[in-house]
Amino acid sequence: MRTMLPELFFDLEDFSHRDLFAHCAVVWDVFGALTPYLGKHLTPNVGAIGALGEPLRQTVVLWRDRVWTGGFHILGGDITKGKLRVQVNGEETSEATVLCAGAVLWDEAVQIGPGCMVEPGALIKGPTLIGANTEIRQGAYIRGKCVIGDGCVVGHTTEMKSSIMLNGAKAGHFAYIGDSILGNGTNLGAGTKLANLRIKPGTVRVKVEGVFIDSGLRKFGAVVGDGVEIGCNSVTNPGTLLGKSCMVFPLTLVPAGYHEPHSIIR
Repeated sequence: MRTMLPELFFDLEDFSHRDLFAHCAVVWDVFGALTPYLGKHLTPNVGAIGALGEPLRQTVVLWRDRVWTGGFHILGGDITKGKLRVQVNGEETSEATVLCAGAVLWDEAVQIGPGCMVEPGALIKGPTLIGANTEIRQGAYIRGKCVIGDGCVVGHTTEMKSSIMLNGAKAGHFAYIGDSILGNGTNLGAGTKLANLRIKPGTVRVKVEGVFIDSGLRKFGAVVGDGVEIGCNSVTNPGTLLGKSCMVFPLTLVPAGYHEPHSIIR
């Protein structure tokens, strides 16, 4: 039977948080590592903003370990490509993070990297660690225990909890990401749901080459390998593992279990 190591699904070399996977005998072991990892590596940088738990009353900028409430001008640019330009105190930079009026930071246990944008109406709960050049769009709901890499998109009315996004992962519209991992450069089409809870009681079992493995997890969504494309309004069953570069057609119910790299699922 094929071994379900993280390296089967992800290239971890450029992922800043690759140590999350260091002791995983199987890829889903990472969910047990999330809480201790965040406790050790998260450095909150939003506490000075104030008004935690309620919408920001004005747009602010994080830059050079300071919260700027004025003296800046947002010039725009492609966020996920590191081209968000902000002029702060007369100096132009692509390393300032913009938190728009109307965004909600629920608590202090949040770290947001440089060059990010958090749009109005987004709500972020801790513990959450967000990398550089990531876009948190209007209405996004990050429920905590999340690690989000560089150049990612958590999109409009997308909900995310207890999950990991590697670099360049995008869930732009109306997605649900529960107890799941999105690999480098993955894309979830609008309306994608990564279901994480069985209707029947019991833990999620993963089928690999005809053999069922008990994950030991009551909640387990999907492992989405590097470069996977999932079409609009598709649903993955709990315990779905998609190998690298799989393609899921729109309106597809993806069977649980392991799918080989480059599989086409329709």
